[in-house]
Amino acid sequence: MFITDDLQQRWWNLEAKLVERFGKKPDVEAVLFLIGMQETGFVTDKISKEQKQDLMHVAVCTVLQPGGFYLSEGNDADGWPHFKQVKELPVMNLTEQENFLKDHILLYFEQQGF
Repeated sequence: MFITDDLQQRWWNLEAKLVERFGKKPDVEAVLFLIGMQETGFVTDKISKEQKQDLMHVAVCTVLQPGGFYLSEGNDADGWPHFKQVKELPVMNLTEQENFLKDHILLYFEQQGF
C-alpha cells in the first residue's frame, strides 16, 4: 500500500499548520506526543521517557477510537485516561502502519476543528 496523494497532501497541510504554530516540523511521534498532552492536560517542565510513552499511548488510543479499535474506560485517580482494545488492528508493514496512523491523526485534527 502506497500513500495516496490525498493523504500526503493533507499530512503536508497539517505539518505546515504545526510549523506555523510551533516553529518546527514535527514527525508522527511528535504529533502523537502533542495529542497526548492535549488529551491529558499533562504539562510539566520535565517529562520522563515513561511519561512520554504514556502520552503517546493515550494519543494512539484516542486517534484510533473513532475507528472502533479502542474504547475509553474513563480516567484513573490521577486523571489519566484508560482505554480497552475492542478490535484487532490490521496486520500492516511499517509504511502501512505509518499511513494508517497519519490518516487517523488527520481525522482527529479535523474533528478538533484544527
